[in-house]
Amino acid sequence: MHANWKTVLKGAAGCILAVILVKAFLVTSCFIPSSGMENTLYQGEGVLINKWSYGLRMPFPSVFGYHRLGSCDIKEGDIVLFNDPNPANPSKRIEGREVFISRCIGTAGDTLLLNKELIDTGNEVWSPDNKALYVYPASQEDAVQAILDEVDIRDNPLVGYTEDGDFIRSFSRYEWYLVSQKAGKKITFMPLNAKLADEVHPFVVPRKDVPVTVYPWNAVLLCNTIMAHEGKQATVKGDTLWIEGKPVRSYTFTKNYYWMASNDPVNLSDSRLFGFVPEEYIIGKAWRIWFTTRKGRFLQRVE
Repeated sequence: MHANWKTVLKGAAGCILAVILVKAFLVTSCFIPSSGMENTLYQGEGVLINKWSYGLRMPFPSVFGYHRLGSCDIKEGDIVLFNDPNPANPSKRIEGREVFISRCIGTAGDTLLLNKELIDTGNEVWSPDNKALYVYPASQEDAVQAILDEVDIRDNPLVGYTEDGDFIRSFSRYEWYLVSQKAGKKITFMPLNAKLADEVHPFVVPRKDVPVTVYPWNAVLLCNTIMAHEGKQATVKGDTLWIEGKPVRSYTFTKNYYWMASNDPVNLSDSRLFGFVPEEYIIGKAWRIWFTTRKGRFLQRVE
């Protein structure tokens, strides 16, 4: 009888060890906490996460440093499990933080067109240096010239006239930001291309060793990322980003970052809440549904 108990205990210990090893080095699971990923994943469903999809993140990165075995690229559209990049307690270890699951819509080096709510508009991406056309009344030309002089925009002649005699001028997105801030409601500008509305701006997702230009619309996001994940002091004064007490026009990041989005634009459990997700926070890719109350979804592949 005594020997039987030893056998049972050894068997139980072996099973527990096997589960721990599988969860640490192969596959883990999570339950979908909200409706943010519907209709891909439903609230309450259990999902298996493949830890080798992007290479295995070695255990306890906060203790032994971040290392990934067999690193692979995250692809746009992947549904990814990752630790909270911006917890209420920043001193909490990465591997002990809450986990989120979202779709990656911006990989390192991508440029996204985001509106003022930081929602991807899905439009074609324009460079901040590309020109767009704006129309204003001819009677306001003197005021426009005064603003151009004030913000130091040179060599910007009229490019045409409308049938009604209004003036047409071209501005890059950065030039337009400067001009519109000074003009306020005193000058009536109308964009000729409605897609280039003022509230939509290009955001570059940081890529390791590649400089990211600072613009008024991305300065705060870059500042928060640098303070939280690059280990440097940063602040924004006006529209200028200051790092370690010096104003900068660009910053070269030391790691790759990603932009995550929920299927549901109302659900804020994504990059609109916590910003860019650093590579060391990535756990793995959603693989298969292992628990569900919906017919036909058991062991369905997650896509």
